[in-house]
Amino acid sequence: MRFAIALLVILAIASIVGTVLTQEDTYVNYVNQFGPFWADVFRGLDLYNVYGSWWFMLILVFLVISVSLCVIDNAPKMVRDARSWKDRVRERSLRAFRHKSEFRTAAISAVETAELLIRLGRQSGYKLVTRDAGTGEILIAGKRGAFTKLGYISAHLAIVVICVGGLLDSNLPIELQMWFSGKTATELDSDVAAVSPDHRLSPSNPTFRGFALVPEGQQTSSVVLSRRDGSLIQDLPFSIQLKRFVVDYYSTGMPKLFASDIVVTDHKTGERVQARVQVNKPFTYDGISIYQSSFQDGGSKVAMTVWPMAGRTEFTEQLQGVIGGVTHIDLPTAGESGETVELTDFRSINVEDTSNADDAHSTRSAPKEHALKDEIDARLGSGAKSHSPTTLRNLGPSMQYKVRDINGQAHEYQTFMLPVNISGQQMFMTGVRLDVNDPFRFLRIPADEHNSVRDWMNLRAALQSPSMRNQAVLRFVRRSYSSADTDAQKRAASEVSRLLDRFAGVKGDKDTTTVTASAGGFRAIAGLIDRSMPKAQQEKVAMALLRTLNGVMWDLWQLSRNKHGEPEMKQDPPYISFIRSSIDALSDSFYYGAPIFLQLNSFTQVQASAFQLTRAPGKTLVYIGSFLLVIGVFSMFYVRERRLWFWIKSSKEGGAEVLMAMSTARRTLDFEREFVRTRDAVHMVLDMKNAQTS
Repeated sequence: MRFAIALLVILAIASIVGTVLTQEDTYVNYVNQFGPFWADVFRGLDLYNVYGSWWFMLILVFLVISVSLCVIDNAPKMVRDARSWKDRVRERSLRAFRHKSEFRTAAISAVETAELLIRLGRQSGYKLVTRDAGTGEILIAGKRGAFTKLGYISAHLAIVVICVGGLLDSNLPIELQMWFSGKTATELDSDVAAVSPDHRLSPSNPTFRGFALVPEGQQTSSVVLSRRDGSLIQDLPFSIQLKRFVVDYYSTGMPKLFASDIVVTDHKTGERVQARVQVNKPFTYDGISIYQSSFQDGGSKVAMTVWPMAGRTEFTEQLQGVIGGVTHIDLPTAGESGETVELTDFRSINVEDTSNADDAHSTRSAPKEHALKDEIDARLGSGAKSHSPTTLRNLGPSMQYKVRDINGQAHEYQTFMLPVNISGQQMFMTGVRLDVNDPFRFLRIPADEHNSVRDWMNLRAALQSPSMRNQAVLRFVRRSYSSADTDAQKRAASEVSRLLDRFAGVKGDKDTTTVTASAGGFRAIAGLIDRSMPKAQQEKVAMALLRTLNGVMWDLWQLSRNKHGEPEMKQDPPYISFIRSSIDALSDSFYYGAPIFLQLNSFTQVQASAFQLTRAPGKTLVYIGSFLLVIGVFSMFYVRERRLWFWIKSSKEGGAEVLMAMSTARRTLDFEREFVRTRDAVHMVLDMKNAQTS
């Protein structure tokens, strides 16, 4: 039993580790969280899959053996003790009990006294037997709460049953098949149907837990079991077809309901069964439970426009793609050999809290007065609630994709189909991140009067054209320095041209078309100011340069519009705001990291359901064990075994003498009070009978 308790303590500690530490995550995430050294140590101890580790299952096996031997050794003794009346005691033994009392009756015989005490004992809930002790002496033995002995057996048996059920539902049966049947895990680089039999498990496999992704209108007859060194394919005795996926959302954007309408087709009989699978409402067929795990895109068709983000070109290309597919794009720019675009995800709804973006200016205002009721309410209720005002807005459909160069390096991007109103300006949002664990950093591209990115894209291309920059500088100088002499205009043109070249990312000769990722934008202007101006004058010079940049970029925009057959704009507030937002976006675009921008135009959505399929024969055993454990714990803690004896013998003076004794396995205050009540009840009954007889 000490060994079993030690094993239970180890299992409890392991379960704590398995609860606190994220299980079956990618190894890269563990390295980021713990560092390379401890990540390897934890992996060597199988702490990333505690409940499926060999040592956890080995402890369960030893625990089953240990507790089983304990039950086999002690259960017969406990059953015999519970069934025993202990009616072989002697008077001398009863007098040695701590809880005892003696009574005398003057006018009642021993037989009548025995009848009274039997009736009293049964009224108190005792089961009684009588035995003739010889020479006119009678022994009455009673017991109550003997069921507590069976509680010990039930509790220990429950541990065995639960552990056996856990072993049946664990990876142990699969490990045995891998050891003795030559099954091995594999990397799923090809279609599941093409995986060889060495990596597949039979439909008769007694236990498994795996996942299957089924797009709308398609079906599957196998699931994937994740292993440490790859995956196993579990074949099913039926196929699952997803007819329709249903999803509903809360106002916060969280899924309110997602369910799958499926058709299950039996491979043996051909029977087709229609069912709906919802979260926490699985469908069970042939002993296999189908759970709704999650959902994702199942291969939506998208139509996009390809815009260049580098060079002076203004090409556009219409592109069709499927989420999950790969597309190769040839860029008509010098030095470009083409990019590979991997379409990774699509979402038709994106509800985000945009209060920070819309009301950023409000943080600079004076704090508002709050009533005492508001202060109290802010500190009551759920700890998860937020008291900050939120502005929930559906940003519309979005698409995620990766752009991979010829060296295999890739950045991940997210672009929204519709513009978003940010502080009164319509912006197209496109984000970039280097790692899947990093948040997206968004580039805000202002929308033009046609609600598109065309004007900004043309302005970006014009900024990279030396001739367009020269024309914009000359136009700005003529407009701003009309009263200056020729030499002053030349000097101004030279300074403005230098400023615009720096912002455009041109190094050295202004006719150079090669730019670097960090060469342009506001950072280049800041570097120019740091190197050429004293610190005391840098702020004043920076403001002057920004005003000049706004002016020359306005002229560059007008030249770009003329080039594409668009009329020039008047310097009204909406257009001034557009050019300022465009300058910010152009500065940020140097860190975008991709030569192209994919604008989502239209889509045909296809959903896919992620199912978890389990065959768990040990589930029934776990339920039975849990029931036995409840009974055992309840009986051990709330049922107390009590023994009661009456030794009755005839008195020489007439009447009878009664010796009462009580015992219990655990002495408690309740037992002390029960002994007093029983003693007083016996005394009262005998006194009343004596009075009636007299």
